[in-house]
Amino acid sequence: MQDSPSLPVLIERALEMLGSSDAQRVRTGYVEAVERPVTLRANALASDADTVAAALDGAGVAYERAAWYPDAFVLDSDVRERAIWELELYRTGSVYLQSLSSMLPPLVLAPSAGEDVLDMCAAPGGKTSELAALACNRAHLTACELHAPRAEKLAYNLDKLGVRNVNVMRCDARRLDEFFAFDRILLDALCTGTGTYRAGDQRATERMTDKLLAKVTKAQRALLDRALTVLKPGGTLVYSTCSILPAENDDQVVAALKRHRDCKLVPLSLANTAPSSADKNAANSSDDSAAGEDAKRFAFAESARHVITAIESGEIPTLPSRLEGTVTVCPTRLFEGFYVALIQKDGTLR
Repeated sequence: MQDSPSLPVLIERALEMLGSSDAQRVRTGYVEAVERPVTLRANALASDADTVAAALDGAGVAYERAAWYPDAFVLDSDVRERAIWELELYRTGSVYLQSLSSMLPPLVLAPSAGEDVLDMCAAPGGKTSELAALACNRAHLTACELHAPRAEKLAYNLDKLGVRNVNVMRCDARRLDEFFAFDRILLDALCTGTGTYRAGDQRATERMTDKLLAKVTKAQRALLDRALTVLKPGGTLVYSTCSILPAENDDQVVAALKRHRDCKLVPLSLANTAPSSADKNAANSSDDSAAGEDAKRFAFAESARHVITAIESGEIPTLPSRLEGTVTVCPTRLFEGFYVALIQKDGTLR
């Protein structure tokens, strides 16, 4: 039997904290990732999933649809990105090439019309445009990007995809003025990228060092502090990374919650979701204290419920998390390694 390929030292250390079975799942996932298929999202601001499906059918592009997100398409393994670039639906912004894992944070955040929404690390714009689509272009979006070339690319992509009501700010989100206040914030933080690693990638192996980890964890801490400062009372924040390292994920969330005592983790579990109206009525008639407890539960949006259902069923593969209620997506052929946590600030919106 051929030995598993060696991995960057940062990843090897993380695997030592997992059980042997989960560690092997990660190793296998990195090997399978070499043949990860092209995935894309139908841009609801310019088209719809059925129209995109018909266009792909007409172009002879084979695909599968994701049950947990009807706008997500997984293309046949022999389809390359270049083939999609040549299609009219790509040129007109009807689709956006995006990994399945990176579609998850906006679905969990689930912005609504009229809300003030911040994307702190927005370039190149995939998640920002997904947020806009989920809110039907009726949220008030602010998208931050520090570096000029990336900010220009962000603005170009958002315009091409038909995003409206968006303010692109070229700024360091760690220094965002505290007079801002947002109902919902997406912080997809810069990270080591250990979730996107593919076996045999020597450049990535050389890049994933302790020096890089120290740099990004410092930035993540500062970004989380500013995000939780400008989050409105009652507002929600999704913190995500494309990493599987606890130092960038659960450890950051635990430390941030200790610094911000007015914020709490919302476990990504259907057991935590608000009961139905019928359940509430039954509780009111039988046990007032139980009804009061139920009322404190978090009401997940439909898009988040679909994601959580797919996680709990195993359709979206996960690894054990140190912090109960957070999600670490296991790298596989279909999914990049990814981390998602949902935080709510105490108080009432508006």
